Amino acid sequence: MEATATKSAKDIVQAAWNKRPLIISGPCSAETETQVLETAARLAATGKVDMLRAGIWKPRTRPGSFEGIGTKGLPWMQQAKKLTGLPVTVEVATGKQVEDALHFDVDVLWIGARTTVNPFSVQEVADALRGVDVPVLIKNPINPDLELWTGAVERVAKAGIKQIGLIHRGFSSYGNTEYRNAPMWHLAIDMKLRNPGMMMINDPSHISGRRDILLDVAQKAIDLDFDGLIIESHIDPDNAWSDAKQQITPEKLGELLGSIKWRHETTTEKEFISALEKLREQINHIDDELMQLLGQRMKIADRIGTYKRDNNITILQTNRWNSILERAFVKGEKLGLGKEFITKYYDAVHMESINHQNKIMNS
Repeated sequence: MEATATKSAKDIVQAAWNKRPLIISGPCSAETETQVLETAARLAATGKVDMLRAGIWKPRTRPGSFEGIGTKGLPWMQQAKKLTGLPVTVEVATGKQVEDALHFDVDVLWIGARTTVNPFSVQEVADALRGVDVPVLIKNPINPDLELWTGAVERVAKAGIKQIGLIHRGFSSYGNTEYRNAPMWHLAIDMKLRNPGMMMINDPSHISGRRDILLDVAQKAIDLDFDGLIIESHIDPDNAWSDAKQQITPEKLGELLGSIKWRHETTTEKEFISALEKLREQINHIDDELMQLLGQRMKIADRIGTYKRDNNITILQTNRWNSILERAFVKGEKLGLGKEFITKYYDAVHMESINHQNKIMNS
């Protein structure tokens, strides 16, 4: 039975866009009309999905892979919207794809990671969006470069698009084995801080690359105050034409969403607020002490730089640095500090120390 519309189509899209958490789901690729419509119906039946998605054009890493059904799949999305009453969203990578998607009443467009990485492609999409009132989601680029992501946002905004959201789908990282795309949460958080108030949703499907860790990634995103999730769902995941390992059935999606512990950024509970303020004040004091200690450390580094200059000794002392790191790893483990954090922290301190010594030695 077709959904009965009690609001205008624009009102429905706006309501979905404003909902938190926003849940978007559907198959990685539209394959057949039956597959699209059955997936849509089963997703709608969960009562937990706000928008339907499907890949119509699929930019693949290597030729020979399934690259999408193409424009003929857009009427299927149109019918899915009519069947369920849910807005639909697809990925676009060219101006022509933007035109085709809008012609078939696609409600929300998204720019994929392989497009975000290319400013020329983003500009082509942005040019096609001029004069159009449609929300646009922008995925992070494949490579960990926030300037490319920011540039894509700016290009789309300059085209006159008022409603822009971000999708964090992880980054390609050499040597990464746990995830299909390393989440690099710190980059997503940085982007979120650069764009306060702009919606950011997480794509655990592309970060995970496999369904067994979807929940863990989704929960981490919600814990970090992401605004929603975009998760791939298929009526027969194991036989999907693309990305089979990361897709789940609509019913499994409902179970996954029901298993997430949904968090809130704020609360009105006075006891909680009071306790949190006291703990934050403690952190502020400790941060102040850390800054004082780091300042003292750099003063000692300045003195070391003077001795090195006067005795013609190089700044970098590899054996000494390796010894400092090993000592820090042992102490850090006892204090519950991870080796990766210790490495990043000490690298930053080391570089600041080198800069201080370099100024003295070359003054």
